[in-house]
Amino acid sequence: MPDIASTTTASRPALLAEFSATGYGEWKALVEAELKGAPFERKMVSSTYEGIDLQPVYRREDGARVPHADSFPGFAPFVRGGRASGHVGHPWDVSQEIAVSGAAEFNDAARAGLRQGLTALNIVLDRATRKGADPDWAAAGEVGAGGLSIATLADLDRALDGIDLANVPLFVRSGASGMPFAGLLVALARKRGVEPARLRGCIEVDPIGVLAHEGGLPQSIDAAYREMAALTQWAEANAPLLQTVCVHGRSWHEAGGNAVQELAFALATGADYLRAMHGRGLGVDVVAPRIRFAHTVGVQFFMEIAKLRAARLLWSRLVGVLGGGAEAQRLSLHVRTSVFNKTVFDPHVNLLRTTVEAFAGVLGGCDSLQVGAFDESFRSPDELSSRLARNQQLILRDECHLTTVVDPAGGSWFVENLTDQLARRAWALFQDVEKRGGMHAAMRAGWPQGEVARVAAERLGNVARRRDSVVGTNCYANPTEKSIDVPATDTASFHQRRVRQVASARTSSDDNRNHSVLERLSSVVGAQGAALVEKSVAAVVAGATLGELTRAIRIVDRPEGAMVAVSSVRASAGFERLRRAVEARAAATGRRLRVFLANLGPPRQHKARADFSRGFFEVAGLEVISPSGFSEPLEAADAAAGSGADVVCVCSTDETYPTVVAPLVTALRAARPGVLVVVAGHPSEQIEALRGSGVDEFIHIRANALETLTSIINRLGVTT
Repeated sequence: MPDIASTTTASRPALLAEFSATGYGEWKALVEAELKGAPFERKMVSSTYEGIDLQPVYRREDGARVPHADSFPGFAPFVRGGRASGHVGHPWDVSQEIAVSGAAEFNDAARAGLRQGLTALNIVLDRATRKGADPDWAAAGEVGAGGLSIATLADLDRALDGIDLANVPLFVRSGASGMPFAGLLVALARKRGVEPARLRGCIEVDPIGVLAHEGGLPQSIDAAYREMAALTQWAEANAPLLQTVCVHGRSWHEAGGNAVQELAFALATGADYLRAMHGRGLGVDVVAPRIRFAHTVGVQFFMEIAKLRAARLLWSRLVGVLGGGAEAQRLSLHVRTSVFNKTVFDPHVNLLRTTVEAFAGVLGGCDSLQVGAFDESFRSPDELSSRLARNQQLILRDECHLTTVVDPAGGSWFVENLTDQLARRAWALFQDVEKRGGMHAAMRAGWPQGEVARVAAERLGNVARRRDSVVGTNCYANPTEKSIDVPATDTASFHQRRVRQVASARTSSDDNRNHSVLERLSSVVGAQGAALVEKSVAAVVAGATLGELTRAIRIVDRPEGAMVAVSSVRASAGFERLRRAVEARAAATGRRLRVFLANLGPPRQHKARADFSRGFFEVAGLEVISPSGFSEPLEAADAAAGSGADVVCVCSTDETYPTVVAPLVTALRAARPGVLVVVAGHPSEQIEALRGSGVDEFIHIRANALETLTSIINRLGVTT
């Protein structure tokens, strides 16, 4: 045999030729032999929530059938990325939502984040600001709720103090309208000598996204489109690097929807926006580059990579059909990690989840990325959790060297095939939306909400049955973990402080100033197109607040009528409610509920079910006592009665249950009449007889764990 080290490149094919190639048929036959008669399709093919059957092996022909297989990065349909060089030399923007309400606190966190690796800022405005209400005109629960409170030019100046507006992209979650905030931002830029042409990022106007999430708008949809058109027209002429629309797919994802639904409903939303802008005189080549898409990624790693690649393909196709050129077909993509799969218990597991999600976002070709902090589902992230989330991105960028390869997922037969299947299904669902009159009309009828709710119910049902694992919550739980502190927030005091600040800014003894503000605001009323932006900026410079500006812009408008909102859920919420109820009972009584495992027979007879039972009960936070085993049922009954346990779970085999359960229960109930008795397993032919002997419940692998555990703790007097 030749020396491999000295083998030339030319001779290597001859070396490989010594090995016979194995065909797919031979491989499948070997697998079927190992399955010992179990159906290949049932064991080896898995179905997704998108209705896609995932094959165990993908081959060259699977990739060859994909229409986009020969495409390259930077070229339509942009599946492989909008830039030919990908992230090489131009990494994604490392952004982070800063969850603070005050301008000064926001500034401290933003400047620290920029020093420590952020390259862009995500500004999430509070509910009052998104609605266009000053703090003294807003309900107390809206001021500071979910984000930054901004009402005046001084507020924004303080929040962005020391931040280079020309070089730091700003992604501003402005809600249904970005016009009032844009007036503040442009006024601030000019005050600092920064031309609007240098502003980068996105004023994220998304009225349909707000309707999906909140079920209403602070203005009519037509007024929202009028403001969107005015801001887009102004930006096209004055701020070419500033986008003005953002289609958020997050509502559909966080409500439990699948990847096809998120893609289709986001695409349909984009189509509605293009149509609305076309009706106001703005062509697709002007509007499409101003639109940014924001998708949320979960832990279905390959599905999420394929989803992001399919999003670019779908947008390219839609814009192309509408006559848009190649530049307009390039999708601008922001990615955020999911909250749907994040947990309150064992929360540090969330760090692992967000790492997988961020990795998928990068491989999927994001232009900017937000990694949620591990504790964001139950409190405002603190300095440590924010730093960890930020560093997850930096490790992917600087230590994993993901910026040295263009589209590393490209060419995978599996990924390419999955991308194609997702795109086809999403396009078909998008056409269904179009047949219903577009996204806004379909949502008015409640159709997308119902479709997502159907998938969410299936997801939550599988979590309840533990067919879908939520590590640390519905499996592998730690019943003795210590809860992380959630600091109390004084929203009332913050609201009052903001009311005083704005009232002070609005009150002036200078009659000339007051007259100038009123004059500028009156010029805003009825203004159209790009002039509306300039007149809004002038009003801000004169001293108008965001709320005053909003009132002037919408003086003859009415809020959009209410519709059914999408219900955001978390997969683990049901188990968390159960666990909290058990822990509240333990805190009140000073004693945790206990389960005694009556393990009968040698280990080989009871161990599998004992291990299963321990994990099953620990999910609810119950303390489990698991002895080594008993040879006789009466011995087990005595030990169980003496343990003081609230639940006794019999663990053995179906074959032994007819002879051991009845005497055990009889002896146990004689000593402890109120104790709850559970049998591990589901011996279907014995169920009635065992219940007749006093068994209260059965636990097994096919059980709805959430329902069963809820029933058990309710019987123990714990209310969920």
